[in-house]
Formats: sequence, C-alpha cells, structure tokens
Amino acid sequence: MNYKIEGAFRRNRKYFLIFAILWLFIAIVLIAPFAHSKFVASANGTFDIETFLMTFGKSITNPLSAFGSVFSEGAVGDYFSALIVVSIFYALFFFVGIFRSAPKNEFSDIEHGSSDWSQRGEQYRILSKNKGIILAEDNYLPVDKRGNVNVLVVGRFRFW
Repeated sequence: MNYKIEGAFRRNRKYFLIFAILWLFIAIVLIAPFAHSKFVASANGTFDIETFLMTFGKSITNPLSAFGSVFSEGAVGDYFSALIVVSIFYALFFFVGIFRSAPKNEFSDIEHGSSDWSQRGEQYRILSKNKGIILAEDNYLPVDKRGNVNVLVVGRFRFW
C-alpha cells in the first residue's frame, strides 16, 4: 500500500503549487466577496437577497477591496466560516484526485526492458556499451561474444 501513496505523490508533485495557488485565488476572489455581501445583506437582522446580489456584483468586480472590507467591517466570522466549508470540499476533491492517480500496482511506470536489473555497470561484463544487438538504452548484446548470443524478443512489432 505504501507504493500507492508514494507513487501518487510522486506523480502529482508538480501540481501541489498549482493547487495551493488556486485555493488562494478562490479564497480571495470568490469567498471574500461572498462573505462581504452576506454580511452586508444580513446587517439589519434578516437576509435581503436583493442587497446581497447588488453587493456581490460590486464586490466580485473588485475582490481586493472586498477582501479588505471583510476585515475592516467585521465580517471575519462569515469569511472564515465560508473559507472552512470551501476548504473542506476543496481538500476532499484534492485528495480524491491524488488517490485516483495512484499507481495500480508497484510496477507501474517502470520501463520494461530496462537495465534496472543491474547496478554500477555490472551488466557490461556480459553486454556491450557501444555495439551489437540493441537490448535497451546503452545496452547491446555483442555479436562477437563467445557462447550463445541468441535473443528472445518479447513484445509487438507494428506496421503503420
């Protein structure tokens, strides 16, 4: 199971910064105008939808001033409650996406036919680095080798 978590994080490592920037964008550009509009619309004790829509329309066009208004007018409670709800759903979708991209088995993304079976050049006691029958990148079966040089090729051969 550990290979799944490691594989999912390895595959999505480059997207973590993008997800963080998107969350920050949502927090400033969408949640701040929503919280400010909700605070203004419910200032007299009841929620007025017309005031909410007019304020939201003005706030969404200038989200940075709405973000400042959240803190200056005292709508911090509305902002953080909306931020927590959106963050929970965002984190839920984020982790579902991460775990859906997890490898199906521990051999996913491993090159078949590679020279990973050997370490520190030990394959060159048998193979050649320069010429012969191509087995993998930088691995050739020398044709001038003494003994059996038969090669079994496993795979497909396609014509286009």
